[in-house]
Amino acid sequence: MQLTRNTSSSKKVLSLIIKLGLVIAILLGATFFLSKIDFPAPKKQIEKIIPNENFKIVK
Repeated sequence: MQLTRNTSSSKKVLSLIIKLGLVIAILLGATFFLSKIDFPAPKKQIEKIIPNENFKIVK
């Protein structure tokens, strides 16, 4: 009887590490490219007028 090594578990671990590395690389790349985009600041000042009737004085 010949003994054989079962190495399928090491292949699973290696493929999992490679997949996790790719996902992390994609997330870091997306973060890097989003930080390079210069989003314009709003030019119009937003102002909301709140009527005095909504305020209640608490003592």
